[in-house]
Amino acid sequence: MTLSLVGIVSAFVFANAMVGILTTTTNETASLENVEVREYEGQDLSSINDFRENSIEGPQHIDLEYYKLTVTGLVKNEIEYTYDDIISNYQIFNKVVTLHCVEGWSATILWDGILVEDLLEEAEVNPKATIVIFHAYDGYSTSLPLDYIIDNNIIIAYKMNKVTLPPERGFPFQLVAESKWGYKWIKWITEIELSDNEDYRGYWESRGYPNDADL
Repeated sequence: MTLSLVGIVSAFVFANAMVGILTTTTNETASLENVEVREYEGQDLSSINDFRENSIEGPQHIDLEYYKLTVTGLVKNEIEYTYDDIISNYQIFNKVVTLHCVEGWSATILWDGILVEDLLEEAEVNPKATIVIFHAYDGYSTSLPLDYIIDNNIIIAYKMNKVTLPPERGFPFQLVAESKWGYKWIKWITEIELSDNEDYRGYWESRGYPNDADL
């Protein structure tokens, strides 16, 4: 009887151990490929492939190990962010916005991103600042009024249609400059500079495009 009892107990322990092993195995997290959404709250969305390649230096491929986004200029504290700093520590917002290009095409996309205003808060913007200048990895730049950035809840996006931005679309961050022509939608953002220089002209603006870029 004693041997049988020992055998039963041993079998019970072994069975439970196996259940634990199976549970651990089946609970492991597996990464799945992002799936693009093409409809949001009843609104049809364009494809992420509906954009034309028109950047000044071609698609940029940024290594996140070395990537930094800095907030500089007329601020009390210059801030340096990593990619994870931004997407892990700030509230994510989404909005459907249409990009209109001066070339004559447009794309309506669901953008996920972080408010530019939130990134500026820790830097403590100088009251003299009126302009926000965005700089990109490829040397591109553009500017927008600080009031426009705040009043319109402007975001820098890291996803489009629930897919992480591909390199050709501006990974890691693209500005969603709603109600502005596409040349204000700067990609591959590396620096956000606060300024009082209202005469600043970015890449295309210095080549004759209107600085307000209103649609």
